Amino acid sequence: MKILTWNVNGIRARQAELAALVAAEQPDVLCLQEIKAAPDKVPELLVSASDYWCYWHGLGGYSGVALLLRHSLCQDRPQFTHPAFDREQRVVAADLGALTVASVYVPNGGKDYLAKLEFLEALVAWSGEMRRADRPLLVCGDLNVAREERDVHPKERKPRQVGTLPEERALIARLLETGLVDVGRALDPENDELFTWWAPWRNLRQRNIGWRIDYVLAPERLAGRAERSVSMREFGTSDHAPVVASFA
Repeated sequence: MKILTWNVNGIRARQAELAALVAAEQPDVLCLQEIKAAPDKVPELLVSASDYWCYWHGLGGYSGVALLLRHSLCQDRPQFTHPAFDREQRVVAADLGALTVASVYVPNGGKDYLAKLEFLEALVAWSGEMRRADRPLLVCGDLNVAREERDVHPKERKPRQVGTLPEERALIARLLETGLVDVGRALDPENDELFTWWAPWRNLRQRNIGWRIDYVLAPERLAGRAERSVSMREFGTSDHAPVVASFA
């Protein structure tokens, strides 16, 4: 199984790139964030993706997520749902039987830091509930938190910077304690340059001076079958790279 997650920073601006990415990678699960479009504004090519069950969850030029599932994963269209704390089109999930997959876009927190913490608290609680119910949850997306200091390039580190604060990192640690594994870090534990987002100036992306804030967090049983996880830094014009994880 191949999982791909990407903050596209506007689905209409990235239509051709996304089509090319899907054709090249052929993911079984595709999670998108920051689509910035209501469902009726999503490009026709993507709405009619012939090999996927598609769900577009947005309201306009802000936020929004999507989840696309290859037909081979589920013969019939799955039920797409949203947890109770999803108030800004930031979570869409689908139950695949042995696994529930969720595309998640955590608020940045720059304008409303408390709202970000409340969202993360609710995400931790939801994941814990799913684990207690023996319903493994796969969380993919832009979590807007760099887990560790090394997940921010030294030239980008600043004191008391949102996205790196102790309470944010503690909440991500608690999320992992609900039985999830950071697949990218697990497969490449010594690499300090696994960045997935770069500020769009001073050629930071070309120089790989960025942050790691996009993740595939897999339940332990699935994570044990992980074979590959890459940040596709050289692909696309979004400020985020697609992250691709493959499992045996």
